[in-house]
Amino acid sequence: MTMTADLRVVAWPGIAPRLLRSESETVTEYVGAGGYGAPDNRLLDTVEASGLLGRGGAAFPLGVKLRTVRDNGRTAGGAVVIANGEEGEPASIKDRWLLRNRPHAVLDGLRLAALVVNADRAVLYTSDSLSARSVEHALAETDGRPGGVAVELLTVTPGYVAGEETAAVRVVNGGPAKPTDKPPRPFEQGVGGYPTLISNVETLAHLAFLNLNDATAFRALGTEGSPGTFLATVTGAGRAPALYELPHGVAFTDVLTLHGVSPDAVTGALMGGYFAGLLGREIVGATLDHETLRGLGSGLGCGAISILTDDCPVAVAASVLSYFDRENAGQCGSCFNGTAAMAAAATALRDGTATEDDLARLKRWSVVLRGRGACGTIDGAANLAASLLSAFDDLVRRHLENNCRACRSGPFTAVRPYEVEQLESVVAV
Repeated sequence: MTMTADLRVVAWPGIAPRLLRSESETVTEYVGAGGYGAPDNRLLDTVEASGLLGRGGAAFPLGVKLRTVRDNGRTAGGAVVIANGEEGEPASIKDRWLLRNRPHAVLDGLRLAALVVNADRAVLYTSDSLSARSVEHALAETDGRPGGVAVELLTVTPGYVAGEETAAVRVVNGGPAKPTDKPPRPFEQGVGGYPTLISNVETLAHLAFLNLNDATAFRALGTEGSPGTFLATVTGAGRAPALYELPHGVAFTDVLTLHGVSPDAVTGALMGGYFAGLLGREIVGATLDHETLRGLGSGLGCGAISILTDDCPVAVAASVLSYFDRENAGQCGSCFNGTAAMAAAATALRDGTATEDDLARLKRWSVVLRGRGACGTIDGAANLAASLLSAFDDLVRRHLENNCRACRSGPFTAVRPYEVEQLESVVAV
């Protein structure tokens, strides 16, 4: 089962995959490999020693989250854990792949997190019907109590903002899948007023790996600041999409080789899904780890990377900004109006009708609108606009003169750029 008929699922050559496998996994196979085992009494210490960072986008240390929610829960008289599988980024497929093919690894990580923080409630949150069906089957295999912890499945309507952590809390509390103002943060006061741990499903699958192994084994791959492996959805460059399990710190050129793309053809990349913005040719010489990409003013985000070759970055930015305009929660005026304004300016730039004043406004908005809203949509839009103007200044200038050959011959106008479609088959390699 899963995504697009020609999606390639590939572990990094020469290493044993930690999360990927060629076939969907039954509970018998998972338990036979050691899954759902009793957690070590020092599991929290192991997580902290491993340096496991969240794989949902923010790269926050899981150990810090676990300890904070556990401690806050003791004071509050209870805690809640949510496995976040609401994959709002269209260019990412990793969470849906895990839920559809390795639900027991995710459920195992969820129950381990619940045990560590002494949670009274564990919820798996998704918007993908095939993922929900897979999880339902996995729960049925375990009588709804994987590893002895009762798990609820909650399915919502898909949306870019639906996976934001306060939106998940709001849904579990019976409200709409829209973010709320912060503070309080969920780890302070979330579901039912209790401290709530919200963790991405890939992060939880890594937690299950840690329980079977240890911090040293986890750190055997990756870098000091970005240990372990991560799932990368790679799209663009006229190639079929692929899901790779990569060690942090791998050279981008090595990923290009695996993906069948010449480094000479690359003009840049859209990083971290839509949120982390654009990078120019500097990405070709980079390694894929948090510290390197932060140094370039970008980030890994959810691990989605769209390679730019023939697609015009200005047109790509216009399409993504238009997506943000359509998909914002419509709750905050600065985001509602700001994404619309940035999308209009970028579209005019793509079409060769923008003026210097439009460009100046786009630059100003990319700075002054940051942080204005209940969720990060406006920040993602600002990241994209700012990175376009800094990484592709010459190309932006050519667009002011209506002098982009690629756009004149037919501009890139995807409604959901580099989306990985949700069909029901997968080619696993």
